[in-house]
Amino acid sequence: MISKEELIDLLNDIESARVERTISVKDTDKFGQAICAFANDLPNYQKCGYLIIGADNDGKIAGLNITDQLLQNLAAIKTDGNIVPPPVLSVEKFEFSEGELAVVEVAPHFQPPVRYKGRVWVRSGPRKSAANEAEERILRRFDHSVKDIG
Repeated sequence: MISKEELIDLLNDIESARVERTISVKDTDKFGQAICAFANDLPNYQKCGYLIIGADNDGKIAGLNITDQLLQNLAAIKTDGNIVPPPVLSVEKFEFSEGELAVVEVAPHFQPPVRYKGRVWVRSGPRKSAANEAEERILRRFDHSVKDIG
């Protein structure tokens, strides 16, 4: 999992193919799509992606209180059967004076494409979308086996 200092750096930068921020705490489909897109790693960065809950698009901390239930719900996304094959992810809460953040760290999957509810999701820069046929073909060619993904 990233450090608090690395998280601050992500908040101070713009959204990217590796970072999505939201203040929503209940949009399970948004979370699942983002996790799927990070697991697919279309840009082939071979680095983790980060879903940050509790921060606005501009990186400002929204003042949320992150509950244990939210953290459990986020962690359960990897095994609820909606993302196939299941991703490798970890979930952690970070505390700041302005509020709390939940961070989901998602490793690139070694066997893409990964699907959420039957659709392949990818990120192109800060934008998340359903993959087209060409993007799915690219994902099938990736070899993410035994590489450093930190």
